[in-house]
Amino acid sequence: MASTYDSIATQTLSSAATSVTFSSIPSTFTDLVLVTSAMGDSGVIDMVLRFNSDSGTNYSSSRLYGDGTSAGSNRSINATKIDVNYSGSVSTTAPITSVITIFNYANSTTYKSVLMRSADVGGTYQGVNMIASVWRGSSNQAITSLTVSGTANIKAGSMFTLYGIKAA
Repeated sequence: MASTYDSIATQTLSSAATSVTFSSIPSTFTDLVLVTSAMGDSGVIDMVLRFNSDSGTNYSSSRLYGDGTSAGSNRSINATKIDVNYSGSVSTTAPITSVITIFNYANSTTYKSVLMRSADVGGTYQGVNMIASVWRGSSNQAITSLTVSGTANIKAGSMFTLYGIKAA
């Protein structure tokens, strides 16, 4: 089955910010893809993802990571967010690139599955990550907004693009 990516919105930070939000996401697509290229403004930061402003313990994730020398995994259940990068790895000089696919986001009868892939090339951790997550929003609600936030400011020039996938 062929699919197409339609750009919904792009946000390029003109000044440092603690978060980036995409709201009023149309329900006309099958899936969403969020592509990030971000750096920390004044130090190493963690970036996280939340849906519909939900900061409850409704997220669970399993992570695989490796750096060419070692590999590992971890799991979080009943968390308050989905990690976008390996802990503390976003640097001030090299962007972390993440591709986050959100499956069946407009469905209001199921939990939402998320697959995140990232490459950290300039931070404390230099390697790759893959995180499979689930969001258990109240009443299996559709995703209408998403927010990427940092533990500190995200640097000006960081770019976030949200795409919708249409099934053929």
